[in-house]
Amino acid sequence: MKIGLVASGDLRESANVTCWPAQRAMEEKLAAVLAGLGHELVRQHPVKPGGHGFIASQREGMDIFARMDPDLPLIVAEAVWQYSHHVLPGLSSHKGPILTLANWSGEWPGLVGMLNLNGSLTKAGIGYSTLWSETFEDAFFRSRLAEWLETGRIVHDVSHVSALDAIDLSAADRELVDRLAARIRRDKVILGVFDEGCMGMYNAIIPDELLMRMGVFKERLSQSALYHATRQVPDNEATAVYHWFRDKGLRFHLGQDGASELTEAQVLDQCRMYVAAVRLADDFGCDAIGIQYQQGLKDLLPASDLVEGTLNNADRPPVARADGSVIRAGAPVPHFNEVDECAGLDAVLINRVHSALGEPVETTLHDLRWGDVDRTGGRDDFVWVFEISGAAPPEHHEGGWSGSESYRQPPMYFPAGGGTLKGYAKPGPIVWSRIYVEGGKLKMDIGLGEAVSLSAEETERRSRATTHEWPIMHGVLKGVTRDQMMARHKANHIQVVYAGSAANAERCLLVRAALAGELGIEVYRAGVEPIE
Repeated sequence: MKIGLVASGDLRESANVTCWPAQRAMEEKLAAVLAGLGHELVRQHPVKPGGHGFIASQREGMDIFARMDPDLPLIVAEAVWQYSHHVLPGLSSHKGPILTLANWSGEWPGLVGMLNLNGSLTKAGIGYSTLWSETFEDAFFRSRLAEWLETGRIVHDVSHVSALDAIDLSAADRELVDRLAARIRRDKVILGVFDEGCMGMYNAIIPDELLMRMGVFKERLSQSALYHATRQVPDNEATAVYHWFRDKGLRFHLGQDGASELTEAQVLDQCRMYVAAVRLADDFGCDAIGIQYQQGLKDLLPASDLVEGTLNNADRPPVARADGSVIRAGAPVPHFNEVDECAGLDAVLINRVHSALGEPVETTLHDLRWGDVDRTGGRDDFVWVFEISGAAPPEHHEGGWSGSESYRQPPMYFPAGGGTLKGYAKPGPIVWSRIYVEGGKLKMDIGLGEAVSLSAEETERRSRATTHEWPIMHGVLKGVTRDQMMARHKANHIQVVYAGSAANAERCLLVRAALAGELGIEVYRAGVEPIE
Protein backbone atom coordinates (compact mmCIF):
# COMPACT_ATOMS: atom_id res chain seq x y z
CA MET A 1 0.00 0.00 0.00
CA LYS A 2 1.20 3.51 -0.77
CA ILE A 3 1.30 5.94 2.16
CA GLY A 4 1.58 9.66 1.42
CA LEU A 5 3.85 12.00 3.37
CA VAL A 6 3.82 15.76 3.76
CA ALA A 7 6.11 17.90 5.91
CA SER A 8 4.93 21.31 7.07
CA GLY A 9 7.74 23.72 7.82
CA ASP A 10 8.54 27.22 9.00
CA LEU A 11 7.83 30.46 7.16
CA ARG A 12 11.46 31.44 7.78
CA GLU A 13 13.74 29.87 5.16
CA SER A 14 16.73 30.05 7.51
CA ALA A 15 14.95 27.70 9.92
CA ASN A 16 13.82 25.34 7.16
CA VAL A 17 17.33 24.97 5.74
CA THR A 18 18.98 24.56 9.14
CA CYS A 19 16.49 21.96 10.37
CA TRP A 20 16.16 19.95 7.15
CA PRO A 21 18.84 17.30 7.98
CA ALA A 22 16.90 16.21 11.08
CA GLN A 23 13.67 15.99 9.09
CA ARG A 24 15.34 14.02 6.30
CA ALA A 25 16.84 11.54 8.77
CA MET A 26 13.44 10.97 10.39
CA GLU A 27 11.74 10.43 7.03
CA GLU A 28 14.38 7.87 6.04
CA LYS A 29 13.79 5.92 9.25
CA LEU A 30 10.04 6.01 8.78
CA ALA A 31 10.30 4.91 5.14
CA ALA A 32 12.46 1.95 6.15
CA VAL A 33 9.98 0.85 8.83
CA LEU A 34 7.05 1.04 6.42
CA ALA A 35 9.01 -0.79 3.72
CA GLY A 36 9.68 -3.58 6.19
CA LEU A 37 5.93 -3.84 6.72
CA GLY A 38 5.29 -3.99 2.98
CA HIS A 39 4.26 -0.38 2.43
CA GLU A 40 5.75 2.42 0.34
CA LEU A 41 6.13 5.93 1.76
CA VAL A 42 5.69 8.49 -1.01
CA ARG A 43 6.50 12.19 -0.50
CA GLN A 44 3.78 14.37 -1.97
CA HIS A 45 6.12 17.30 -2.64
CA PRO A 46 9.77 17.37 -3.72
CA VAL A 47 12.91 18.56 -1.98
CA LYS A 48 13.52 22.10 -3.21
CA PRO A 49 16.63 23.37 -4.96
CA GLY A 50 16.99 25.79 -2.04
CA GLY A 51 17.97 22.93 0.22
CA HIS A 52 14.93 21.67 2.12
CA GLY A 53 11.75 19.65 1.60
CA PHE A 54 9.26 21.59 3.71
CA ILE A 55 5.94 23.16 2.76
CA ALA A 56 6.72 26.81 3.48
CA SER A 57 3.47 28.70 2.88
CA GLN A 58 -0.29 28.26 3.00
CA ARG A 59 -0.64 28.64 -0.78
CA GLU A 60 2.05 26.05 -1.41
CA GLY A 61 0.25 23.63 0.89
CA MET A 62 -3.09 24.22 -0.85
CA ASP A 63 -1.54 23.57 -4.26
CA ILE A 64 0.09 20.33 -3.07
CA PHE A 65 -3.17 18.99 -1.65
CA ALA A 66 -5.06 19.98 -4.80
CA ARG A 67 -2.87 17.57 -6.78
CA MET A 68 -3.06 14.78 -4.18
CA ASP A 69 -5.33 11.75 -4.15
CA PRO A 70 -7.87 12.78 -1.49
CA ASP A 71 -8.31 9.17 -0.34
CA LEU A 72 -4.60 8.49 0.17
CA PRO A 73 -3.58 7.41 3.70
CA LEU A 74 -1.45 10.38 4.77
CA ILE A 75 1.28 10.97 7.35
CA VAL A 76 2.16 14.52 8.39
CA ALA A 77 5.71 13.93 9.66
CA GLU A 78 7.34 16.59 11.83
CA ALA A 79 10.87 16.80 13.22
CA VAL A 80 10.74 20.60 13.46
CA TRP A 81 8.52 23.50 14.46
CA GLN A 82 5.89 23.96 11.76
CA TYR A 83 3.21 26.45 10.77
CA SER A 84 -0.07 24.53 10.99
CA HIS A 85 -1.88 26.77 8.51
CA HIS A 86 0.47 25.54 5.77
CA VAL A 87 -1.37 22.20 5.78
CA LEU A 88 -4.62 22.82 7.65
CA PRO A 89 -6.63 23.86 4.54
CA GLY A 90 -5.61 20.71 2.68
CA LEU A 91 -6.20 18.45 5.66
CA SER A 92 -9.67 19.97 6.11
CA SER A 93 -10.83 18.36 2.85
CA HIS A 94 -8.67 15.23 2.85
CA LYS A 95 -10.77 12.06 3.02
CA GLY A 96 -8.11 9.43 3.69
CA PRO A 97 -6.89 8.59 7.21
CA ILE A 98 -4.50 11.19 8.66
CA LEU A 99 -1.61 10.42 11.01
CA THR A 100 0.44 13.18 12.65
CA LEU A 101 3.85 11.86 13.61
CA ALA A 102 6.95 13.26 15.33
CA ASN A 103 10.38 12.04 16.33
CA TRP A 104 11.03 11.99 20.09
CA SER A 105 13.88 14.47 20.07
CA GLY A 106 14.66 17.78 21.71
CA GLU A 107 16.98 19.00 18.96
CA TRP A 108 14.29 20.90 17.06
CA PRO A 109 10.72 21.42 18.27
CA GLY A 110 9.17 18.61 16.25
CA LEU A 111 7.03 17.41 19.13
CA VAL A 112 5.94 21.00 19.71
CA GLY A 113 5.02 21.40 16.05
CA MET A 114 3.02 18.18 16.02
CA LEU A 115 1.11 19.11 19.18
CA ASN A 116 0.24 22.48 17.68
CA LEU A 117 -1.09 20.77 14.58
CA ASN A 118 -3.05 18.33 16.75
CA GLY A 119 -4.65 21.20 18.65
CA SER A 120 -5.49 22.96 15.40
CA LEU A 121 -7.03 19.81 13.90
CA THR A 122 -9.02 19.26 17.10
CA LYS A 123 -10.40 22.80 17.03
CA ALA A 124 -11.25 22.47 13.32
CA GLY A 125 -13.06 19.16 13.87
CA ILE A 126 -10.75 17.27 11.50
CA GLY A 127 -10.27 13.61 12.39
CA TYR A 128 -6.71 12.40 12.89
CA SER A 129 -4.52 9.94 14.75
CA THR A 130 -1.17 10.78 16.33
CA LEU A 131 2.08 8.95 17.10
CA TRP A 132 5.65 9.59 18.26
CA SER A 133 8.89 7.65 18.70
CA GLU A 134 12.57 8.08 19.43
CA THR A 135 13.85 5.09 17.46
CA PHE A 136 10.85 3.92 15.40
CA GLU A 137 11.76 0.44 16.63
CA ASP A 138 9.99 0.37 20.01
CA ALA A 139 7.00 -1.88 20.61
CA PHE A 140 4.67 1.03 21.44
CA PHE A 141 5.33 2.72 18.10
CA ARG A 142 5.25 -0.48 16.05
CA SER A 143 1.96 -1.68 17.51
CA ARG A 144 0.23 1.69 17.13
CA LEU A 145 1.51 2.14 13.59
CA ALA A 146 0.19 -1.33 12.68
CA GLU A 147 -3.16 -0.35 14.19
CA TRP A 148 -3.33 2.76 11.99
CA LEU A 149 -2.28 0.87 8.86
CA GLU A 150 -4.98 -1.73 9.47
CA THR A 151 -7.87 0.40 10.72
CA GLY A 152 -7.02 4.01 9.81
CA ARG A 153 -7.08 5.13 13.44
CA ILE A 154 -5.19 4.79 16.73
CA VAL A 155 -6.90 4.54 20.11
CA HIS A 156 -4.59 5.72 22.90
CA ASP A 157 -4.95 5.28 26.65
CA VAL A 158 -6.40 8.47 28.16
CA SER A 159 -7.75 6.89 31.33
CA HIS A 160 -5.86 9.50 33.37
CA VAL A 161 -8.53 12.08 32.54
CA SER A 162 -11.89 12.52 34.25
CA ALA A 163 -14.55 15.22 34.00
CA LEU A 164 -14.73 17.61 36.95
CA ASP A 165 -18.50 18.00 36.98
CA ALA A 166 -18.86 18.44 40.72
CA ILE A 167 -16.09 20.00 42.81
CA ASP A 168 -16.11 19.70 46.58
CA LEU A 169 -15.15 23.12 47.95
CA SER A 170 -15.35 24.64 51.38
CA ALA A 171 -18.06 27.24 51.90
CA ALA A 172 -15.42 29.99 51.85
CA ASP A 173 -13.89 28.80 48.59
CA ARG A 174 -17.31 28.41 46.98
CA GLU A 175 -18.12 31.97 47.96
CA LEU A 176 -14.78 33.08 46.48
CA VAL A 177 -15.54 31.37 43.17
CA ASP A 178 -18.97 33.02 43.01
CA ARG A 179 -17.44 36.41 43.78
CA LEU A 180 -14.66 36.10 41.20
CA ALA A 181 -17.09 34.93 38.50
CA ALA A 182 -19.53 37.75 39.28
CA ARG A 183 -16.73 40.30 39.06
CA ILE A 184 -15.60 38.99 35.66
CA ARG A 185 -19.15 39.09 34.34
CA ARG A 186 -19.79 42.57 35.75
CA ASP A 187 -16.50 44.37 35.12
CA LYS A 188 -15.44 42.33 32.09
CA VAL A 189 -11.90 41.27 31.11
CA ILE A 190 -9.82 42.50 28.19
CA LEU A 191 -7.17 40.43 26.42
CA GLY A 192 -4.90 42.78 24.50
CA VAL A 193 -4.03 41.00 21.26
CA PHE A 194 -1.13 42.42 19.25
CA ASP A 195 -2.12 40.72 15.97
CA GLU A 196 -3.68 37.25 15.98
CA GLY A 197 -2.60 33.97 14.46
CA CYS A 198 1.10 33.91 15.28
CA MET A 199 2.97 31.23 13.26
CA GLY A 200 -0.23 29.74 11.90
CA MET A 201 -1.39 28.73 15.38
CA TYR A 202 -5.09 28.31 14.63
CA ASN A 203 -5.48 26.48 17.95
CA ALA A 204 -4.38 29.62 19.81
CA ILE A 205 -7.30 31.76 18.61
CA ILE A 206 -10.48 31.67 20.71
CA PRO A 207 -13.62 32.68 18.80
CA ASP A 208 -15.02 35.90 20.25
CA GLU A 209 -18.44 34.42 20.93
CA LEU A 210 -16.95 31.82 23.29
CA LEU A 211 -15.17 34.54 25.26
CA MET A 212 -18.07 36.99 25.31
CA ARG A 213 -20.34 34.52 27.11
CA MET A 214 -18.09 34.67 30.16
CA GLY A 215 -17.39 38.41 30.09
CA VAL A 216 -14.04 38.32 28.28
CA PHE A 217 -13.31 40.47 25.24
CA LYS A 218 -10.39 41.16 22.93
CA GLU A 219 -8.75 44.51 22.36
CA ARG A 220 -7.30 44.01 18.90
CA LEU A 221 -4.09 45.99 18.78
CA SER A 222 -1.52 46.26 16.01
CA GLN A 223 2.13 45.41 16.34
CA SER A 224 2.79 48.58 14.37
CA ALA A 225 1.34 50.50 17.34
CA LEU A 226 3.76 48.69 19.66
CA TYR A 227 6.65 49.45 17.30
CA HIS A 228 5.70 53.13 17.20
CA ALA A 229 5.27 53.31 20.98
CA THR A 230 8.63 51.58 21.45
CA ARG A 231 10.33 54.21 19.32
CA GLN A 232 8.80 56.99 21.43
CA VAL A 233 10.41 55.79 24.69
CA PRO A 234 13.28 58.17 25.50
CA ASP A 235 16.83 56.96 26.08
CA ASN A 236 16.83 57.78 29.78
CA GLU A 237 13.80 55.52 30.44
CA ALA A 238 15.33 52.63 28.51
CA THR A 239 18.62 53.09 30.36
CA ALA A 240 16.81 53.12 33.72
CA VAL A 241 15.21 49.74 32.97
CA TYR A 242 18.56 48.34 31.83
CA HIS A 243 20.26 49.49 35.05
CA TRP A 244 17.38 48.01 37.07
CA PHE A 245 18.01 44.63 35.44
CA ARG A 246 21.73 44.80 36.13
CA ASP A 247 21.25 45.98 39.72
CA LYS A 248 18.99 42.94 40.28
CA GLY A 249 21.81 40.67 39.10
CA LEU A 250 20.54 39.69 35.64
CA ARG A 251 23.61 38.67 33.63
CA PHE A 252 23.78 39.78 29.99
CA HIS A 253 26.13 37.86 27.70
CA LEU A 254 27.11 40.79 25.50
CA GLY A 255 29.24 41.02 22.37
CA GLN A 256 29.92 43.40 19.51
CA ASP A 257 28.61 41.62 16.39
CA GLY A 258 24.85 42.17 16.36
CA ALA A 259 24.34 39.55 13.66
CA SER A 260 25.45 36.75 15.97
CA GLU A 261 25.91 38.28 19.43
CA LEU A 262 23.75 40.10 21.96
CA THR A 263 24.56 43.81 22.00
CA GLU A 264 23.74 46.51 24.48
CA ALA A 265 21.82 48.36 21.77
CA GLN A 266 19.55 45.34 21.30
CA VAL A 267 18.88 45.14 25.04
CA LEU A 268 18.10 48.85 25.23
CA ASP A 269 15.52 48.42 22.45
CA GLN A 270 14.00 45.57 24.47
CA CYS A 271 13.85 47.91 27.47
CA ARG A 272 11.99 50.43 25.31
CA MET A 273 9.56 47.75 24.19
CA TYR A 274 8.93 46.77 27.82
CA VAL A 275 8.03 50.36 28.79
CA ALA A 276 5.83 50.71 25.70
CA ALA A 277 4.02 47.42 26.35
CA VAL A 278 3.22 48.32 29.97
CA ARG A 279 1.87 51.71 28.94
CA LEU A 280 -0.24 50.32 26.11
CA ALA A 281 -1.70 47.68 28.42
CA ASP A 282 -2.58 50.46 30.85
CA ASP A 283 -3.95 52.79 28.17
CA PHE A 284 -6.37 50.13 26.90
CA GLY A 285 -7.20 48.62 30.32
CA CYS A 286 -5.92 45.17 29.33
CA ASP A 287 -5.90 42.45 31.97
CA ALA A 288 -3.30 40.56 29.92
CA ILE A 289 -1.51 41.14 26.62
CA GLY A 290 -0.03 38.94 23.92
CA ILE A 291 2.67 40.02 21.46
CA GLN A 292 2.97 38.05 18.22
CA TYR A 293 6.53 39.15 17.39
CA GLN A 294 7.54 36.10 15.30
CA GLN A 295 6.22 37.72 12.13
CA GLY A 296 6.38 41.42 11.47
CA LEU A 297 8.16 42.72 14.54
CA LYS A 298 11.04 40.26 14.04
CA ASP A 299 12.10 42.39 11.08
CA LEU A 300 11.88 45.65 13.03
CA LEU A 301 12.87 45.08 16.65
CA PRO A 302 14.89 42.70 18.82
CA ALA A 303 13.03 39.76 20.34
CA SER A 304 10.15 40.38 22.74
CA ASP A 305 11.03 37.50 25.11
CA LEU A 306 13.00 39.49 27.71
CA VAL A 307 10.04 41.86 27.71
CA GLU A 308 7.53 39.03 28.14
CA GLY A 309 9.28 37.35 31.06
CA THR A 310 9.64 40.70 32.79
CA LEU A 311 5.94 41.47 32.31
CA ASN A 312 5.03 38.15 33.93
CA ASN A 313 7.02 38.95 37.09
CA ALA A 314 5.61 40.85 40.06
CA ASP A 315 9.07 42.27 40.82
CA ARG A 316 9.80 44.24 37.66
CA PRO A 317 11.10 47.68 36.62
CA PRO A 318 8.62 50.45 37.49
CA VAL A 319 6.89 52.21 34.59
CA ALA A 320 5.17 55.52 35.27
CA ARG A 321 2.18 57.22 33.71
CA ALA A 322 2.31 60.85 32.63
CA ASP A 323 1.17 61.90 36.13
CA GLY A 324 4.04 60.01 37.74
CA SER A 325 1.99 57.18 39.24
CA VAL A 326 3.45 53.70 38.75
CA ILE A 327 1.48 51.28 36.59
CA ARG A 328 0.47 48.14 38.52
CA ALA A 329 3.22 48.48 41.08
CA GLY A 330 4.25 45.15 42.60
CA ALA A 331 2.11 43.12 40.20
CA PRO A 332 2.70 41.41 36.87
CA VAL A 333 1.16 42.47 33.59
CA PRO A 334 0.32 38.92 32.45
CA HIS A 335 1.65 38.17 28.99
CA PHE A 336 0.71 35.26 26.74
CA ASN A 337 3.61 34.33 24.49
CA GLU A 338 2.97 34.10 20.73
CA VAL A 339 -0.52 35.57 21.23
CA ASP A 340 -1.83 32.22 22.51
CA GLU A 341 -5.25 33.41 23.63
CA CYS A 342 -5.98 30.10 25.39
CA ALA A 343 -2.92 30.74 27.57
CA GLY A 344 -3.99 34.36 28.02
CA LEU A 345 -7.41 33.41 29.35
CA ASP A 346 -5.80 30.85 31.64
CA ALA A 347 -3.31 33.44 32.90
CA VAL A 348 -6.13 35.80 33.85
CA LEU A 349 -7.93 33.04 35.80
CA ILE A 350 -4.66 32.13 37.54
CA ASN A 351 -4.01 35.76 38.43
CA ARG A 352 -7.48 36.20 39.94
CA VAL A 353 -7.44 32.93 41.91
CA HIS A 354 -3.87 33.07 43.16
CA SER A 355 -4.15 36.73 44.13
CA ALA A 356 -7.27 35.96 46.17
CA LEU A 357 -5.65 32.94 47.85
CA GLY A 358 -2.34 34.65 48.56
CA GLU A 359 -0.45 32.23 46.31
CA PRO A 360 2.30 33.03 43.77
CA VAL A 361 0.87 34.97 40.84
CA GLU A 362 3.74 34.55 38.36
CA THR A 363 2.69 32.26 35.54
CA THR A 364 3.91 31.40 32.08
CA LEU A 365 3.25 29.06 29.23
CA HIS A 366 6.03 26.71 28.13
CA ASP A 367 6.43 24.56 25.07
CA LEU A 368 5.93 20.90 25.87
CA ARG A 369 9.33 20.53 24.25
CA TRP A 370 10.61 17.04 25.07
CA GLY A 371 11.35 14.75 28.02
CA ASP A 372 13.55 11.90 29.19
CA VAL A 373 14.62 9.90 32.19
CA ASP A 374 17.39 11.35 34.35
CA ARG A 375 20.49 9.88 32.68
CA THR A 376 22.60 10.55 35.78
CA GLY A 377 20.34 8.33 37.90
CA GLY A 378 19.23 11.03 40.30
CA ARG A 379 15.53 10.29 39.75
CA ASP A 380 13.55 7.26 38.63
CA ASP A 381 10.56 9.07 37.10
CA PHE A 382 10.06 10.65 33.68
CA VAL A 383 11.01 14.34 33.64
CA TRP A 384 9.65 16.70 31.01
CA VAL A 385 11.54 19.62 29.52
CA PHE A 386 9.17 22.58 29.62
CA GLU A 387 10.92 25.28 27.59
CA ILE A 388 9.86 28.56 26.03
CA SER A 389 11.88 31.11 24.11
CA GLY A 390 12.32 33.48 27.02
CA ALA A 391 8.96 34.48 28.51
CA ALA A 392 9.37 32.66 31.85
CA PRO A 393 9.30 35.05 34.84
CA PRO A 394 12.51 35.19 36.93
CA GLU A 395 10.48 34.37 40.05
CA HIS A 396 10.25 30.85 38.63
CA HIS A 397 14.03 30.54 38.43
CA GLU A 398 16.48 29.35 41.04
CA GLY A 399 17.89 32.60 42.44
CA GLY A 400 15.24 34.85 40.84
CA TRP A 401 16.72 37.74 38.90
CA SER A 402 20.26 37.01 40.03
CA GLY A 403 19.84 33.39 38.95
CA SER A 404 18.79 34.46 35.45
CA GLU A 405 20.83 35.38 32.41
CA SER A 406 20.28 36.73 28.93
CA TYR A 407 21.71 35.25 25.73
CA ARG A 408 21.23 36.39 22.16
CA GLN A 409 18.30 34.68 20.52
CA PRO A 410 19.26 32.16 17.78
CA PRO A 411 19.75 34.10 14.51
CA MET A 412 17.78 31.61 12.39
CA TYR A 413 14.61 32.53 14.29
CA PHE A 414 15.47 36.07 15.43
CA PRO A 415 17.43 38.08 12.84
CA ALA A 416 17.31 41.31 14.89
CA GLY A 417 18.69 39.58 17.98
CA GLY A 418 17.59 40.47 21.47
CA GLY A 419 18.16 38.73 24.77
CA THR A 420 16.39 35.78 26.33
CA LEU A 421 15.47 35.44 29.99
CA LYS A 422 17.11 32.11 30.74
CA GLY A 423 17.07 30.30 34.06
CA TYR A 424 16.32 26.90 35.55
CA ALA A 425 13.05 26.59 37.43
CA LYS A 426 13.21 26.19 41.19
CA PRO A 427 11.79 23.03 42.77
CA GLY A 428 8.25 23.15 44.08
CA PRO A 429 4.66 22.08 43.55
CA ILE A 430 2.95 23.37 40.41
CA VAL A 431 -0.48 23.38 38.86
CA TRP A 432 -0.42 22.83 35.10
CA SER A 433 -3.27 23.40 32.69
CA ARG A 434 -4.40 23.97 29.14
CA ILE A 435 -7.50 25.66 27.80
CA TYR A 436 -8.45 24.59 24.26
CA VAL A 437 -11.33 24.58 21.80
CA GLU A 438 -13.05 21.33 20.83
CA GLY A 439 -16.47 20.78 19.32
CA GLY A 440 -17.16 24.51 19.39
CA LYS A 441 -16.67 24.61 23.18
CA LEU A 442 -13.99 25.88 25.53
CA LYS A 443 -12.42 23.08 27.56
CA MET A 444 -9.68 22.86 30.15
CA ASP A 445 -7.36 20.06 31.22
CA ILE A 446 -5.76 20.70 34.61
CA GLY A 447 -3.49 18.69 36.85
CA LEU A 448 -0.84 18.73 39.54
CA GLY A 449 2.87 18.44 39.08
CA GLU A 450 6.23 19.32 40.47
CA ALA A 451 9.20 21.30 39.23
CA VAL A 452 12.25 19.30 40.26
CA SER A 453 15.99 19.87 40.54
CA LEU A 454 18.35 17.74 38.51
CA SER A 455 22.11 17.51 38.68
CA ALA A 456 24.17 20.16 36.92
CA GLU A 457 25.32 17.52 34.45
CA GLU A 458 21.79 16.38 33.59
CA THR A 459 20.52 19.96 33.41
CA GLU A 460 23.27 20.90 30.99
CA ARG A 461 22.58 17.82 28.86
CA ARG A 462 18.93 18.77 28.53
CA SER A 463 19.73 22.39 27.77
CA ARG A 464 22.24 21.44 25.07
CA ALA A 465 19.82 18.85 23.65
CA THR A 466 17.21 21.57 23.09
CA THR A 467 17.84 25.34 22.78
CA HIS A 468 20.54 26.36 25.23
CA GLU A 469 19.56 30.03 25.28
CA TRP A 470 16.05 29.34 26.59
CA PRO A 471 14.70 28.82 30.14
CA ILE A 472 13.79 25.31 31.32
CA MET A 473 11.47 23.81 33.90
CA HIS A 474 12.21 20.19 34.78
CA GLY A 475 8.60 19.04 35.13
CA VAL A 476 7.08 15.91 36.63
CA LEU A 477 3.35 15.45 36.07
CA LYS A 478 1.43 13.58 38.75
CA GLY A 479 -0.59 10.59 37.58
CA VAL A 480 0.09 11.16 33.88
CA THR A 481 2.49 9.07 31.82
CA ARG A 482 4.48 10.43 28.90
CA ASP A 483 2.32 8.72 26.31
CA GLN A 484 -0.96 9.67 28.00
CA MET A 485 0.11 13.30 27.96
CA MET A 486 1.04 13.18 24.29
CA ALA A 487 -2.17 11.39 23.36
CA ARG A 488 -4.43 13.86 25.16
CA HIS A 489 -2.74 17.28 25.03
CA LYS A 490 -4.36 19.65 22.54
CA ALA A 491 -1.62 22.26 22.19
CA ASN A 492 2.06 22.99 21.86
CA HIS A 493 1.87 24.99 25.09
CA ILE A 494 1.36 24.06 28.73
CA GLN A 495 0.52 26.67 31.40
CA VAL A 496 2.33 26.40 34.76
CA VAL A 497 2.11 28.21 38.08
CA TYR A 498 3.64 27.50 41.49
CA ALA A 499 1.83 27.03 44.79
CA GLY A 500 3.19 27.44 48.29
CA SER A 501 2.72 23.77 49.22
CA ALA A 502 1.30 20.54 47.84
CA ALA A 503 -1.92 21.09 49.79
CA ASN A 504 -2.16 24.65 48.48
CA ALA A 505 -1.64 23.39 44.93
CA GLU A 506 -4.63 21.07 45.31
CA ARG A 507 -6.74 23.93 46.62
CA CYS A 508 -5.63 26.27 43.80
CA LEU A 509 -6.46 23.58 41.26
CA LEU A 510 -9.96 23.02 42.60
CA VAL A 511 -10.80 26.72 42.98
CA ARG A 512 -9.60 27.55 39.47
CA ALA A 513 -11.39 24.53 38.03
CA ALA A 514 -14.58 25.63 39.76
CA LEU A 515 -14.18 29.19 38.48
CA ALA A 516 -13.63 27.93 34.94
CA GLY A 517 -16.69 25.71 35.25
CA GLU A 518 -18.79 28.57 36.58
CA LEU A 519 -17.78 30.62 33.53
CA GLY A 520 -18.89 27.85 31.17
CA ILE A 521 -15.64 25.98 30.47
CA GLU A 522 -15.76 22.17 30.50
CA VAL A 523 -13.07 21.08 32.98
CA TYR A 524 -11.19 17.77 33.05
CA ARG A 525 -8.74 16.63 35.68
CA ALA A 526 -5.62 14.92 34.41
CA GLY A 527 -4.11 12.56 36.96
CA VAL A 528 -6.88 11.71 39.40
CA GLU A 529 -4.89 11.35 42.61
CA PRO A 530 -3.90 14.56 44.46
CA ILE A 531 -0.37 15.07 45.77
CA GLU A 532 0.11 13.34 49.11
